[in-house]
Amino acid sequence: MAKKTKQPANEPTIENRRARYDYIIHDTLECGMKLTGTEIKSLRAGQASLAEGYVRAHDAPLSLKLHSIHIAEYPPAGEHRQHAPTRTRTLLAHKREIQKLADKTREKGTTLVPLKIYFLRGKAKLLIGLGTGKGRTDKRQDIAKRDAQRDIDRAMSKTRR
Repeated sequence: MAKKTKQPANEPTIENRRARYDYIIHDTLECGMKLTGTEIKSLRAGQASLAEGYVRAHDAPLSLKLHSIHIAEYPPAGEHRQHAPTRTRTLLAHKREIQKLADKTREKGTTLVPLKIYFLRGKAKLLIGLGTGKGRTDKRQDIAKRDAQRDIDRAMSKTRR
């Protein structure tokens, strides 16, 4: 029987919290990413930003591409082995999932947004979401709901003391 390898518990999760504020997320998909060695090391150090990123689903050839994600250079690698910080990266998913996302993004107002980068069994994974943009009123309603829930939680914690 093969020995089980221990997973490091300190691997970071990089989230795009702004995406859930700006978009209503309808569906999510976990994808793998084609990365270089220095990109993986930089991700393990938590040196990435998802804020400006977006995903495109292409029909011909069938593919998912990740654009404008900034993964910082990894200084110990030296200057000759560095990656371009904002290069376009290929995402890995099943053909039927890519086709489904490509069909859904043709609808007006829908887009693919990167939500989270995390490690699963040593591999870097990206959670992407199919979302529609929120209007100003939707954002205000969300803020009001969050504030009301916070007030309720405060009142409940004071009564428990």
